[in-house]
Amino acid sequence: MYNNQLPPTNCPKAIEQIPISLSESLQGKYFVGISREEFGAGKYAWAGLFNPEGSGVLLFANVFTVSNVTEIPFSFQVWLNATTLGTAKPTDMQSSANTAIQPIPKPKVQFLYAENVDAQPTEGTLIFGRRCPAETTIVSEEDGKFICPPGGNFLINCLPPETSDEKILGRIAFGWWEEPCR
Repeated sequence: MYNNQLPPTNCPKAIEQIPISLSESLQGKYFVGISREEFGAGKYAWAGLFNPEGSGVLLFANVFTVSNVTEIPFSFQVWLNATTLGTAKPTDMQSSANTAIQPIPKPKVQFLYAENVDAQPTEGTLIFGRRCPAETTIVSEEDGKFICPPGGNFLINCLPPETSDEKILGRIAFGWWEEPCR
């Protein structure tokens, strides 16, 4: 039988919830960016979020993507606090996710990349690896669980394919937020 009465007043009220990435973006603390790398023929490439010494912030890695725009599959690794080789360059393709705030917030964390590197990163911690098929983008939502202090980094290292000497074009993107250190 259908009951047409209103719920009792002691029922729990609905609570509005928003994702933490949206909350951080509303505050001007969420940033996004992408880099383009060339590697292969025995050469590596990497891109990472580097939290400079003295930045005064903690880096929260939220999401990353690895894109393969060629027909040759490759593998990549995820590192924490690695020591990198090669010539690091800052990407010019990054922004605050909230462009409604004026002036637009600038990240303290540096998004750097290097291509055609002779060797893998050293030291640090290799935490996992994945395969990136041809003409595919791999997306990994990490929800900010990888937290790097000043002097630390979150890095993606692309490995040259073992079965091809052709060059590969890859794209690595990150979404992250920054919180003051306590």
